[in-house]
Amino acid sequence: MPTLLVIDDNPDVCAALQLMFSLHGITTLSAGSPEQGLKQLARADLVIQDMNFSADTTSGAEGVALFQQIRARAPDLPIILLTAWTQLERAVELVKAGAADYLGKPWDDSKLLATVQNLLELGEAQGRLREQARQQRQRRERLQQQLQLDGLVAESPAMLSLLELAAPVARSTLPTLITGPNGSGKERIAQLLHANSPRAGRPLVALNCGALPSELIEAELFGAEAGAYTGAQKARIGHIESADGGTLFLDEIGNLPLSGQAKLLRVLETGEFQRLGSAKLQRADVRLISATNADLPAQIRTGQFREDLYYRLNGIELRLAPLAERVEDIEPLAEQFLGGRGVLSEGARERLRQHPWPGNVRELRHCMERALLLAQEHPIQTEHLALGAAPIEARNLDEPSRPVLQAALQAAGGNISRVAAQFGLSRQAVYRRLHHHGL
Repeated sequence: MPTLLVIDDNPDVCAALQLMFSLHGITTLSAGSPEQGLKQLARADLVIQDMNFSADTTSGAEGVALFQQIRARAPDLPIILLTAWTQLERAVELVKAGAADYLGKPWDDSKLLATVQNLLELGEAQGRLREQARQQRQRRERLQQQLQLDGLVAESPAMLSLLELAAPVARSTLPTLITGPNGSGKERIAQLLHANSPRAGRPLVALNCGALPSELIEAELFGAEAGAYTGAQKARIGHIESADGGTLFLDEIGNLPLSGQAKLLRVLETGEFQRLGSAKLQRADVRLISATNADLPAQIRTGQFREDLYYRLNGIELRLAPLAERVEDIEPLAEQFLGGRGVLSEGARERLRQHPWPGNVRELRHCMERALLLAQEHPIQTEHLALGAAPIEARNLDEPSRPVLQAALQAAGGNISRVAAQFGLSRQAVYRRLHHHGL
């Protein structure tokens, strides 16, 4: 149950407010002086304070001093000021300095109650966000003890969940299948798995099965003797042989031809392979990590991918979410790609959050490179991102941007009803947008 602290030297005021709020489930504490109020401050979720406490004093200076003391001890605690008309100017100044609202004496019960309820609801929402942020920090700290992240951005819940699973996977020898859309960072996860594995001191050898003609993939994978195919003038070592003792990463595994799939399956089952054009069996000890953006079960149904190989590859699956599902990662990734060479304006940050990123992390990297070029050492603005028009729903009047919402919230002194009325939204809709923007 929320707790409200009333600081007023008039006991009748304290009693009246205590009665009114108790009828609405709000616990109310009272204090007759600033000193008494400060002693109870730690128990309060919201403060209603008078502006004068000494007899025959109307300047409001005591209220200003109390406000400053409360703000110094509890910077985020909402404060409502009760004022006489003579202190109105001071009250307005304090609202600009961070007070939630001010009401004149005698006050309007319904207005005061609505203001208090809005502030308490907002405080609860902000408290939940702070708790979520605290839990996120703890998760990251635990991960940093388990994994060498080497600068890998992991601010989103989706990325943290992936890495929490990746920690024990990295230390195992299980064949691992990394799935996710193009450009989402699958190779980066493969590098992290290898770097945190017992094989970290051995080679990590990568082969993109989608970047080579199908007739060359087997030669790249298994090696070839001289004359094994047109143009093979000398023997060559394949990727499996090069990765002996280490990790082999096969990207776009869904593009491996069926003949190569059969031979790869043999390697996984026996540890043996043959170079093209050779009958000699060779052995290799490799930990296999593969990745794909394809729907392998669908390819199995159409006969494009071997079911037995799929289950060999998929000792455990790590699904990398698209960047659109990792909104918290967008700005840190953008800053990382900028590398201190540019500064993002608030408008540019907002546009980055709005963009759907169909090209995922790869698209974001190219966007930052382009923005640096176009901004030419000036702060990066929305137009430098060259991302086209913002989505229609983001430009709708019902969807105020973060800066606009933040300014409206400050101008309304945290009063959600006022903000809702300004944008023609319900209070619940405003809360959803506050949560989305982290306000």
